[in-house]
Amino acid sequence: MVKDRFNEEQKDVADSSAPEIPKDLLFKCPRCQNVFYMDEFEKRKKTCPVCNYHARLSAKERLDITVDKDSFKPFDENMVSLNPIGFPDYEKKIKGMQESTGLKDAVVTGECTIRGYRAVIGIMDSNFMMASMGSVVGEKITRAFEYATEHKLPVILFTASGGARMQEGIISLMQMAKTSGAVKRHSDAGGLYITVLTDPTTGGVTASFASLGDIILAEPKVLVGFAGRRVIQDTIKQKLPDDFQTAEFLLESGFVDAIADRRSMRKTLSNILRLHNYKKIGADWQHG
Repeated sequence: MVKDRFNEEQKDVADSSAPEIPKDLLFKCPRCQNVFYMDEFEKRKKTCPVCNYHARLSAKERLDITVDKDSFKPFDENMVSLNPIGFPDYEKKIKGMQESTGLKDAVVTGECTIRGYRAVIGIMDSNFMMASMGSVVGEKITRAFEYATEHKLPVILFTASGGARMQEGIISLMQMAKTSGAVKRHSDAGGLYITVLTDPTTGGVTASFASLGDIILAEPKVLVGFAGRRVIQDTIKQKLPDDFQTAEFLLESGFVDAIADRRSMRKTLSNILRLHNYKKIGADWQHG
């Protein structure tokens, strides 16, 4: 009993003297396993200083580091999904996602300027049901292209998706043709379309508007594909390369035009717009 009491007192001393480390003080890179301060990670726009791992960003975070300050004007902010095929608990799932992310659905669209160049921008957010494409995602992207076509603006889409949204059945699959048609009309009108593939871009999004850009960029090491690796291997009965479905593999195969580091993305996009003869409309872009 005396021994137990002694152990309890030692434990109390150890507990009281142990420093409390804030949860958000350090970041451990999931790729190279190095640990560094979170503020350093965030200053680098959530990229690893050792291996250049690019962490996933929310739509808001992506907007903050991409567009000019106070230039973003959102489209269709209050558009929400219904339950077209009566999928069980779908409305409850949507409501939960809206509360946890602050988004109405998996894509944010609007008009902005990037270093003074006007553009229509769309950003998919994998925090919302893995950015699966349902009726709202398809409609918002289609409307964004229609607006850009009418106003003769370029379109920049940051893609990320787990594929079609199963809770909407055939309605979700229809969005592939719908968005592709909008891209084609924009192209026929002479508009420029830039896609930036982020992690992960898969399924029906890859098979539709993500692959249709005039210029296709990708962040380093991102996963891009249609079916999963195991499904493909089981189907073709062959072992796939280790770097299969990475941005670098797709660059080598000619599917991607360039690997674009997030920290220089604003400059990369503005240079592309300049080279395609788009004109600046303002000078409030010197901050990045």
